[in-house]
Amino acid sequence: MTVRIRVALLFVLFAALMLARAGVAFAVTKHRHHVHRVKVSHATLVHREQKRLVHFARRYLGVRYVYGGTSPRYGFDCSGFTRFVYAHFGISLPHYSGAQFDRGRRVSRAGLRPGDLVFFDGLGHVGIYIGGGRFIHAPHSGTDVEIDSLNGWYGSRYDGARRLL
Repeated sequence: MTVRIRVALLFVLFAALMLARAGVAFAVTKHRHHVHRVKVSHATLVHREQKRLVHFARRYLGVRYVYGGTSPRYGFDCSGFTRFVYAHFGISLPHYSGAQFDRGRRVSRAGLRPGDLVFFDGLGHVGIYIGGGRFIHAPHSGTDVEIDSLNGWYGSRYDGARRLL
């Protein structure tokens, strides 16, 4: 490899690192026969990841609740469900809702975004906020993974939320 090529590659690498550090990414889009590079903000990338996480979690609606459960094959408990979903996106969580509350950063109830973990009942229960005042979770024995409202019973036992994305 010539010195000129090495310098060019080094420059491209340096520029990519500086853009990544600044929170800028590029998406490649195709329009007819042309390829375009479009500047995408960090917030847009996070929003896309949040939507993907919620979409993935919804796949498991109807999976039965099993105490200690960590898989769709055998069933989930609440923290096993959140742990399974986040693991798919490369985020490791403990299998205990109280310990999951120690992860990420605190989020106000008014600031909830899809993908945030929501906690209830003295941190003894956890689910994933999906937007519109609703969350998905594995409630308790005799139920399946379902979507519930943050109002009513869960609203009165709401303890807080954490953002991991």
